[in-house]
Amino acid sequence: MRIEVLKSKIHRVSITQAELHYVGSITIDEALMNAANLIEGEKVQVVNINNGERLETYVIKGERNTGTICLNGPAARKAQVGDLVVIMSYASMDFEEAKRFKPTLIFPSPNNTLI
Repeated sequence: MRIEVLKSKIHRVSITQAELHYVGSITIDEALMNAANLIEGEKVQVVNINNGERLETYVIKGERNTGTICLNGPAARKAQVGDLVVIMSYASMDFEEAKRFKPTLIFPSPNNTLI
């Protein structure tokens, strides 16, 4: 049996931009991506703490050490600049492997940089 488990989590980062007229996705600072074990194109779930909105999209690599968290395309309507979000990805794995697996969790500073 395979199950989906939390693989990566960026906990409580602020939206820095929302670009409605873009193809789609979420742009994430490359340093945050690396720390959270996320790759470009990976599917993520974004949960908005301010308004309860939840969405799924894919990651685009943003400029390193800028703190960029930008919702692009239709997702831009789900948050405002300054909203706090949690970004999560999941992995499918064997049930026994999942029992041993430890996700990568990061808790950035209030300005979206690594602590």
